[in-house]
Amino acid sequence: MPEPLLATEDLTRRFGALAAVDRVSLAFAAGGVHAVIGPNGAGKSTLINLLSGELRPSAGRIRFKGRDVSREPPDRLSKLGFGRSYQTANLFPGLRCGDCVWLAAQSRLPTSMRFLRPADRFAGVAERAGRALEQCGLAARRGILAERLSYGEQRQLEIGMMLATEPELLLLDEPLAGMGHGEALQVLELLRGLARGRTVVLIEHDMDAVFSIADTVTVLVDGRVLETGTPEGIRASPAVRSAYLGEEDAP
Repeated sequence: MPEPLLATEDLTRRFGALAAVDRVSLAFAAGGVHAVIGPNGAGKSTLINLLSGELRPSAGRIRFKGRDVSREPPDRLSKLGFGRSYQTANLFPGLRCGDCVWLAAQSRLPTSMRFLRPADRFAGVAERAGRALEQCGLAARRGILAERLSYGEQRQLEIGMMLATEPELLLLDEPLAGMGHGEALQVLELLRGLARGRTVVLIEHDMDAVFSIADTVTVLVDGRVLETGTPEGIRASPAVRSAYLGEEDAP
């Protein structure tokens, strides 16, 4: 089998006596969507914070392309190809959409001593920003202030800023949270497009969305992996129904 793009080995994070993530070993294959689900308090947010470098593990390892990145900070992981979204959109509300994405694209430039070089002449930045705006569906809104966008559009803009860094791995923390049905469908369609040619790790409470988009689903309960499988296998699992979906018996 090919080496996974991202893998964890006995990954553990303790807060005092509580193991929020407890000896989690997972393999995230290159390409496609790997969703992580579970009840409140299962350890999902702690797991994604560990994967993105926001938290350091108490024990265990995280490997990216076979390399141990367990102790790398978020900015270093970003440069290695990680992209991260949060439960609440993390934007520059007073800037236009195009400027927000441009700043994200500019962050990929190597450090330069040419401080007086006009910003709009940095090679490739405008092209990368424009491509990201097209991908997130906001090309026609580039001149609108971020704070004036609808909530769904703000989530799209956050994804656009992430895409401007050209990541290989997308860590998405509840991207559909707080959306109405129409906005959720639009962002879900965007996520389907992102999964082509990228690896997506998705934390999401909307089970209909998870089962419609995921290639692989992992269920966490009390910080541990209960089961990993296809959406069909997870949906039919008696253990999952009992522990998470609230049903005692599979159909």
